[in-house]
Amino acid sequence: METEAEEAVRQTIRQIVFSMAPEPPSGSHADLDLVDDLAYHSLALLEMAFALEDEFLLPPIDQESAQQIRTVGDVESYIISQLRAGRSAGQARVAE
Repeated sequence: METEAEEAVRQTIRQIVFSMAPEPPSGSHADLDLVDDLAYHSLALLEMAFALEDEFLLPPIDQESAQQIRTVGDVESYIISQLRAGRSAGQARVAE
């Protein structure tokens, strides 16, 4: 994925994550913790995951991967890695 495209994906992710956060932050930092800093609870995390899956046309996140995602940066890294994997398999479809 190109740097410019990757930055656009990161911005879209942050927009979704911060707009859905129970306690939106005053700034947008990749190191913000989803639970501790943004007050996401289990239902809000699921809703955010569904929104991101819909936005980027991703398959549902598996339980093991979900447990590793703690920060906004983790969300960004996961989605970008999924988009790269899909692209390398000839399946990437990034919503414009």
